[in-house]
Amino acid sequence: MRSRCAQPDVFRAIARPVRRAILDRLRGGEQPVRAIAEPFAMTLSGVSQQLRLLRNAGLVRERRDGRQRYYRLSPEPLKEVRDWTKPYDSTVYGRAVAGPRNSRRQ
Repeated sequence: MRSRCAQPDVFRAIARPVRRAILDRLRGGEQPVRAIAEPFAMTLSGVSQQLRLLRNAGLVRERRDGRQRYYRLSPEPLKEVRDWTKPYDSTVYGRAVAGPRNSRRQ
C-alpha cells in the first residue's frame, strides 16, 4: 500500500527557519508585507521572495488591496506533513522512552 506524502514544496518551504518564523507571525492573522518584514534583518524584496515560496507551497494566501499585499496563514498543507510524520512519533519516541533493546549493563 502506498502512503500519501505531503508535496515536496511544503517540506522545502518549512525547511528554512526564516520561513517558519514568517508562518509563526501569520498565526496572529493577516498582515501586510511590511509588517511581516519588520523583525527580520532582510530586505523587503528578500521577505517577498520567502512569501512567494510559502505561497507556492500553499502555506500562505495573498490578498491585494491597491499596491499593498496582505498575507494570511493557510495551514492545510501542514496537516499533510503532520499526518505523514505521525507514524514516526511512536517509533522514535517509543524507543527513546524504552531505551535501546540490546543494551548491556556493565
